[in-house]
Amino acid sequence: MANTDTEQSAGRSFTFTIDANTAQIVKFETQDANGAQHELSDKEKESLAQESNGGRLEDVVEQAFEAGIACVLGGEVRGEKTEESKEDEELRHLLLTPLIESSAAKRLLEHEALNRILLQTLIQHSVEKSAPAGAAGAAPAGLRTERPAAGGRAN
Repeated sequence: MANTDTEQSAGRSFTFTIDANTAQIVKFETQDANGAQHELSDKEKESLAQESNGGRLEDVVEQAFEAGIACVLGGEVRGEKTEESKEDEELRHLLLTPLIESSAAKRLLEHEALNRILLQTLIQHSVEKSAPAGAAGAAPAGLRTERPAAGGRAN
């Protein structure tokens, strides 16, 4: 009995309804194997947040900031994601937070900015996904030569 990707992902399909003016999530739903949608409960959302392996966007901004500092100082930048202990993660956060808060990167950690960045990224990924393969001037998936402004608004 072979499982296809479709069978395995059934019930793990999510729909986010996002207000284009505010970039706020209005509704978060899942779709079951029969195609019926239901809004996730707070308990289901918490469970998904605990399952997440990718971390939070705020953590990614901190890691990029840390990499920038290491690059400027000529230090070694971590390559592949290495497992960081909870204590090291907390220490990194304690050391970087005051530096980030006194820099231009502070805006990137504001809730509204994160929502807008996320919305723009989702839109960009949907454009890249729907672009014909080998389109003239198209960058390979994940590689872009131009990036929209971090605070750019969705139309």
